[in-house]
Amino acid sequence: MFAAIIRHGILVSVVTLIILILGIAAIWRIPVQMIPDLETRVVGVETQWPGATPQDIEKDILIEQEEYLRNVPNLQRMESTANSGSAEVELEFPFGVDLTETLIRVNNALSQVPSYPTNVDQPRIVANSFSANAFMYYNVAPREGNPRQLDMPAMRDYLEDNVRPRMESVDGVSEVTVSGGAERQVQLLIDPQALVARDLSISDVQQALRAHNQDVSGGSLESGKRRYLLRTVGRFNDVASLESLILARRGDALVRLSDVAKVQQSYAELTSRAYNASGEPVLSVQVRREAGANVIDIKRAMREEVNALNEGLLHAQGMQMTLSSDDVRYVEASIANVWVNLGLGALFATLVMFAFLRSGRATLAGVIGIPICTIAAFLGLLLAGRTLNVISLAGVAFAIGMTIDNTIVVLENIESQRRKGLSRFDAALEGVRQVWPAVYWPRRSPPSWFLYRSSSSSKKPGSSIRISPWRFPPPFWSR
Repeated sequence: MFAAIIRHGILVSVVTLIILILGIAAIWRIPVQMIPDLETRVVGVETQWPGATPQDIEKDILIEQEEYLRNVPNLQRMESTANSGSAEVELEFPFGVDLTETLIRVNNALSQVPSYPTNVDQPRIVANSFSANAFMYYNVAPREGNPRQLDMPAMRDYLEDNVRPRMESVDGVSEVTVSGGAERQVQLLIDPQALVARDLSISDVQQALRAHNQDVSGGSLESGKRRYLLRTVGRFNDVASLESLILARRGDALVRLSDVAKVQQSYAELTSRAYNASGEPVLSVQVRREAGANVIDIKRAMREEVNALNEGLLHAQGMQMTLSSDDVRYVEASIANVWVNLGLGALFATLVMFAFLRSGRATLAGVIGIPICTIAAFLGLLLAGRTLNVISLAGVAFAIGMTIDNTIVVLENIESQRRKGLSRFDAALEGVRQVWPAVYWPRRSPPSWFLYRSSSSSKKPGSSIRISPWRFPPPFWSR
C-alpha cells in the first residue's frame, strides 16, 4: 500500500488539492459559536390561565397533567410549579434520547387530559437548551430630548407588532422578546353598589362577557346555484361596543355594562422594568438564536436590520434602538485567541522540526502538512455537522501537535535510511514501514506480545530490510 502511494505522487497531489479546496469552502460554511450546542434534555410544558390563583391551577391543571405525563418513557424527573395565572411542568430526560420523538410523546400525553377549565389556553411545549438563552440585547429609548414626549412603557405594543417581526425575520434568529413595558388591556371598574341595586353579581358579568365576546358560525344558506356562509360577529372592537353589552333584561328595561361598571382602555401592571446607563426608562429587546446558527453572521445581519429600523419605523415614532450588550464579541475574541495560539504553535513546531532534522527540505515537507491537516479538519467538521468553537479549534491544535510528532518520527527515519545509502524511493518506503505502527497508535506502546525485528540479507549499502513480527518468550510460570 505504501509503495503504491509513493509511486502515484501526482494522484496523491491532486487528491490533496481537492481536499484543500473543499476545506477552504467549508471554512465559510461552518457555524461559529463560543461552545458546542449542548444536547437538549429538558422539556417544559407551559399553561396560561389568566386571573387564576396558584391553588386553583394546582388542582385543576397540574394534577391532571402530571397523571398522564408521568407515563412518558425515559422520564427521569418531573417538577411542577404553580404561579398566579400560569402553570409550568419541567420534564428531564437522559442524554441521548430522540428529542423529536420525546416531544411527540409529551404532546400525546397532554392530549389525553380530559378537559381544562374555561379561559385556559392550550398548553405550550418548549425544549429548553443552552442555545435558547439570549445572546444579544438592545435598548429602545426616545430620541435625544424626547421630541414626541413618549411614555416608553406604553410603547411595548408598538414594538411587539412592528419591530419584533422584522427582527425575527433575520436568518438564524429563533425568537425576539420585549420586556420592560406594559401590555395594553381593557379594564372594567365595577361598582358593587350598582350591581346589588340591579340584583347582579360579578359572575353574571363574566358569563355575559364570555357569551358575547365570540364569533359564531351560522351555517350555510343555499339559494339556487349559490351557497352563502353565515357568521355572527360578536367580538368587541372598541370600548363603546363593550359598554353597550347587555347584562340582563328586566321587562322593557335593559341593564348594560356601562350601568354597573366604568370601561377604560389602559395598561397592565408593570411586571418588569428596564433602564439605560443614565437611569432613564427604556424597553429591552432580547434576541435568541436557532441551534447551530452562526452568531457572527446573525450579528452582522441584525446590525443592518437595526440600522434600517432606526432610519424608518423607529425614527418616525421618535425612538432609536442601540446595542447594549452581546455575547458575540466574546466569541470573536476567543476564536481569535485560539487562532493566534494555533499560529504560534505551528511556528514553534516548525523550529523544533528544523532543529531535529537539520534539513530545510525535510522541514518544508513536514511544514506543508500543517495547513493541509488544518484545512482537512474543517472539512471533517462540516461533514460531521459540528460547529467552529473554542473546543473544536483546541482539538485541531492538539491534532496538529500529534501530526508534527508523527512527521518528525517518519522524516527522521527516512533520513536515516537515506544516510545508509538507500535510494529516495526505497528510503521513503522502508522508513514508513518501520515506524507506521507507532504512528498508527499515537502515544501508545505496541501490543505486549509484538516486537519488531529488522534484519537484512546483506550488510552492503542499499540492501533491503525485512521487518518481521517476533513474539516474546512465554513467562517462566507457564513453562
